[in-house]
Amino acid sequence: MKRSVIHIDDEKCNGCGLCIPNCPEGAIQIIDGKARLVSDLFCDGLGACIGHCPEGAINIEEREAEPYDEHKVMENVIGGGEGVIRAHLKHLKDHGQHEYLGQAIAFLREKGMKIPEAEEGQPGTGADGGCPGARMMDFRRSDGCPGSRTVDSRKGDIESGEHGASPGGSELRQWPVQLQLVNVNAPYFQDADIVIAADCVPFAYADFHKRFLQGKTLIIFCPKLDKMPEAYIEKLAEIFRHNTVRSVAVAHMEVPCCFGLTKLVEAAVKRSGKTMAIKDYTISIKGALV
Repeated sequence: MKRSVIHIDDEKCNGCGLCIPNCPEGAIQIIDGKARLVSDLFCDGLGACIGHCPEGAINIEEREAEPYDEHKVMENVIGGGEGVIRAHLKHLKDHGQHEYLGQAIAFLREKGMKIPEAEEGQPGTGADGGCPGARMMDFRRSDGCPGSRTVDSRKGDIESGEHGASPGGSELRQWPVQLQLVNVNAPYFQDADIVIAADCVPFAYADFHKRFLQGKTLIIFCPKLDKMPEAYIEKLAEIFRHNTVRSVAVAHMEVPCCFGLTKLVEAAVKRSGKTMAIKDYTISIKGALV
């Protein structure tokens, strides 16, 4: 994929190493007397190292590169201890990378590691005070139905209580649902039947919850208005790649621009290296299943 990564000018670099402590992701090493980008996987392209190079040898360039991998970065970061972890989380927070920040904190929780207090409560972390639009919540019960089982990432545990379905019979099993906001490592993607719907479908098709959502995990986006097809393909591919997905259903409107949703999902499945059938459903503007 094409994205922003750092570029180090060999002629300008004097190997001073001042960039290294300012790259908690571990993307830079001194090799043969020069700073080197050791892997595209570790470079988020945000340029925290740039201002610390006295020779001006580092800049940001757009080029074909492997996608940034927060999970692999965190495996690197935790080896540096709490100070490096804190610096990495702050780096993500300061640059508004709330999705990656949430992934990093989820990684620390999975490892049973302390989360630096200064980063709790930031948007996208799932901590108290975080943006509810990005906080991961799992509404499934142990029987797989929507209801009383809620995994609240603010506490990192399971709460049981009065979290039943809404009076209108909502079948929604997780939050968030928008592709830009979902966490690729969310537990509700594991062993899931996934429904990927265009934004307009739930409004046009009156029986959407009963027909499409029962027992399913939902992802929504708009193939016409969301101007990030490459990023969407990559994120869907990551979901398919890192989880055991049992089935994929695509629901889109009958208008021509909406058929792009199916093409994006097909491209993501291919990129993931997995083999799976995609069920395709078309909804008419008047709300009928075509």
